[in-house]
Amino acid sequence: MKINQLKAGALLSYVSMGIGYIISILYTPIMLRLLGQSEYGLYNLVSSVVSYLGLLSFGFGSAYMRYYSRYKVNNDEKNIAKLNGMFLVIFSIIGFIAILAGVVLVFNTELIFGNKLTANELSTAKILMAIMIFNIALSFPASIFNSYITANEKYVFQKLLQMIKTLVNPMIMLPVLLMGYRSIGMVVVTTILTIAVEISNIIFCFRKLKMEFIFSKFDFKLMKEMAIFSFYIFINAIIDQINWSVDKFIIGRFRGTVAVAVYGLASQLNTYYLSLSTSISNVFIPRVNRMVAVNNDNKELTNLFTRIGRIQFILLSLICSGLIFFGRPFINMWAGSDYDDAYPIVLLLIIPVTIPLIQNIGIEIQKAKNMHQFRSWIYFFIAIGNVLLSIPLSKAYGGVGAALGTAISLLIGNGIIMNIYYHKKIGLDMKYFWSEILQFTPSLLLPIIVGILITLFIDMNHILVFLLCGVVYIIIFSISVWFLGMNQYEKDLVGKPMLKLMKKLKLSREVL
Repeated sequence: MKINQLKAGALLSYVSMGIGYIISILYTPIMLRLLGQSEYGLYNLVSSVVSYLGLLSFGFGSAYMRYYSRYKVNNDEKNIAKLNGMFLVIFSIIGFIAILAGVVLVFNTELIFGNKLTANELSTAKILMAIMIFNIALSFPASIFNSYITANEKYVFQKLLQMIKTLVNPMIMLPVLLMGYRSIGMVVVTTILTIAVEISNIIFCFRKLKMEFIFSKFDFKLMKEMAIFSFYIFINAIIDQINWSVDKFIIGRFRGTVAVAVYGLASQLNTYYLSLSTSISNVFIPRVNRMVAVNNDNKELTNLFTRIGRIQFILLSLICSGLIFFGRPFINMWAGSDYDDAYPIVLLLIIPVTIPLIQNIGIEIQKAKNMHQFRSWIYFFIAIGNVLLSIPLSKAYGGVGAALGTAISLLIGNGIIMNIYYHKKIGLDMKYFWSEILQFTPSLLLPIIVGILITLFIDMNHILVFLLCGVVYIIIFSISVWFLGMNQYEKDLVGKPMLKLMKKLKLSREVL
């Protein structure tokens, strides 16, 4: 059943993302035009500031999975109930602190955003900030229920719920925007949907998973141990916020909301790219924690790390190369010519991040081994360097300069330092990993040549021509990778389900 949950969870993740991308392609252009470039930039700017309140979790969310796995291996239901109670109390307190911190932010809006915003934009920013703060404060105590569902590997429920939210969101959002409620209406709808999802998670935990809580005998010794473990995850969370959110804030201070809007669109595309990878690795988090808790075999972990990395590389190399060849005409047709500068920004974001994305299961291996401290400190100093680079670069080159600062930090941190650490300290065989990834090189040559020829000789600024070229590229890429890159295990992941489906269809025809 667990294996089915893993496969179904990964499949539903991609179905959900596919639906999300289709909806986004249709919905985003309408949303951009209804909001206007300035208000879309304002929405992104406020969101980037409020997201820093997420740091108040101090990394405890990741600690839950580690300690749950430890107790689950021994079938220690009593300590799991104590763990649930402890986390609910901790996150409820954090939620209250988030509200207090949010009040301070709301009353200091002018100080935070500087003089690049108009009086009307500042007024709207205060309302947006207040609603977003309520949303994030509520998410803290509710997160324990989502973590419990993940720990029990009930991915089908999680992904179906997310899929429903993805479908319902534009159905409500578009009428709200058409009625003229603009960015404030957007955050209200988001909050309502978030509450609905969290209530569904709570009901599922109590009714289906029989989740229990013990609030007595608060284990301060365990709390101290978790605090030490979580501290470095907290440092890493700060780094992620700096790398993915601080650019918008810096651009907003020096260039205004229009520049933030352009960067925000590129950042949205980058977020989609990130989610493609994490949807696979996320379903393996409980398995990694069990593997480390039971035998901690580095060879087994390397094999899992490499197997997942190769699958992620196949998908990400298709998307990344596709954006390189088709990104500019896509952005111009999708968002409008006002967002043309988003093309170099998105390339500067996604190309360097591809390295950590095909290795992101390694982060969970580090956490499970309690060896994530080094990564946190290295990333912390690199993130500081990112800020120091991004400020002068954004002043000189706007969003492109800010993205360049992020790209340099990602290449140094993930491309060089972390690979050495994985090999020397974590015990993963990175020579084997990269030899397996580099086996895809021959299969990428033909798609790259075709992509260059299409870019040089075909005008893709017409929707039908663009779609035809995109389909041709995907077919050529798929055929080349199938015959020259994929191993038998990867072919079976695609081929066996297709064969089963064909057999079922054949049987159904015979019955009819």
